[in-house]
Amino acid sequence: MDKQRNPVVEVIDLGNKAYKPVWDLQEEKLQAIVDLKRKNRDAEETQPTPNYFYWVEHPPVITLGKSGLPKHLLLNEAQLKEKGVAFFKTNRGGDITFHGPGQLVGYPILDLENFFTDIHKYLRLLEEAIILTLKEYGLAAERSEGETGVWLDVGTPFARKICAMGVKASRWVTMHGFAINVNTDLRYFDYIIPCGIQGKAVTSLERELKRKVPLDEVKEKVLRHFSTLFEAEIAI
Repeated sequence: MDKQRNPVVEVIDLGNKAYKPVWDLQEEKLQAIVDLKRKNRDAEETQPTPNYFYWVEHPPVITLGKSGLPKHLLLNEAQLKEKGVAFFKTNRGGDITFHGPGQLVGYPILDLENFFTDIHKYLRLLEEAIILTLKEYGLAAERSEGETGVWLDVGTPFARKICAMGVKASRWVTMHGFAINVNTDLRYFDYIIPCGIQGKAVTSLERELKRKVPLDEVKEKVLRHFSTLFEAEIAI
């Protein structure tokens, strides 16, 4: 039988939580959805697969993606410990990045068969949700060709990244996601070569607007644009 399309996305705010338990949670949800999809293949009556969207703020942590190079981490193990920064090699795409307080991290665990089966489109729509959100703050954010994520002043000597992105997908089920620098302490990015890209700066909403921005305010805007772009029904 044809699979029942489920456009509902359950949004869960995890608050401030360490990286590894949230990674484990994502793996668990992804596997449960994949298992249900396998079960549905042989079932006379199929069950709709769920979709989740996790918000989280991590304590200081540096993560290295599958295509990342260890040399892009500029601290050794002792220095990481001294500065209170955790480190993980992950199974997401992309290179190296930092997560920490004041940064808004979104992890959509979506069965793309509920929406569309196109990873490229998925990444572009995630970027678009961030671009439209930043536009509401008067910032002309854009994509940088060949560099996933969201940037300001692309093509100029002042190009700077405000949102990093790295995802994994298995049987059209996604995990990992994006990280928007809202009120992030940008000094932590001095400990890495962000996303493996030499000579380009990192910025935040706070730095651009010269004021703190409430994370909940940014969440509301991102979810509104996400819902429209993905034609998703948000359940909070």
